[in-house]
Amino acid sequence: MKQTWIIRPRSVFLFISCLLFAVLIVQAGFSLEDAAKKGLVTYVEGMAKKQKLQDVDWLSVAENTPVISGERVRTFSESRAELELAKMDRIRMAPKTTIDILKLYEESKEQVRESTVLLQSGDIWANIAKKDEKVKFSINTPVAAAAITGTTLRLSADADSTAELKVYTGEVVISNVPADSVKTVKKASLQPYQVEGPKQIAGPREVSMQEWTLIVKSMQKVRVNKHGQIQQTGSFSSSDPDEQSDWVKWNQEMDRRP
Repeated sequence: MKQTWIIRPRSVFLFISCLLFAVLIVQAGFSLEDAAKKGLVTYVEGMAKKQKLQDVDWLSVAENTPVISGERVRTFSESRAELELAKMDRIRMAPKTTIDILKLYEESKEQVRESTVLLQSGDIWANIAKKDEKVKFSINTPVAAAAITGTTLRLSADADSTAELKVYTGEVVISNVPADSVKTVKKASLQPYQVEGPKQIAGPREVSMQEWTLIVKSMQKVRVNKHGQIQQTGSFSSSDPDEQSDWVKWNQEMDRRP
């Protein structure tokens, strides 16, 4: 006897509804995962632009513009901008500042989520949340690398690549070797830690530069010259003339936001 299947409209509706719901759940999961790897421009005053590192064209950015790994962001005269990274870390850019977002919460072979930002030139203020051992965040300049966690800091790089780091809260491990080579050191604050002595390079060449790593704690600063050598270390005070600038006060106000 031939069977006859009766498909009720209500059953079809329920089936399609369940299927669409499942698709939305999967898409939401991917969206959340993607959001955790992206940054967002949360503030722009004046003019800011971004470009792919391999491109020549610049695109204007405004609030809610996304930024991702492999992009360069630039502010112009009388301009400043704020980037929120993975909804937990904030970097603010002073006028005439250029940064490269080299990595943004990318998982390494060791299953460590790594972020690396390169400050080419200018001045940035960073408020970085505390990280566990499975998350690494570093901000580099052409002459030094800073490994950061649970820190508020200010980092500047001059046109000649001289860099100055000021730490307001927390501590930073800074080195003149690549960030991936920085290891935790148990040394007194602001005391250079010798990694390797000078080596004689074959032929009539200069002795290679000595590598160093040091810890900079709250209300301490360090200045590194264009050759990657420590030029100045010490402490600073909130009453210093440089700490009365509009740039510092604006960042402090921004940090007090809920």
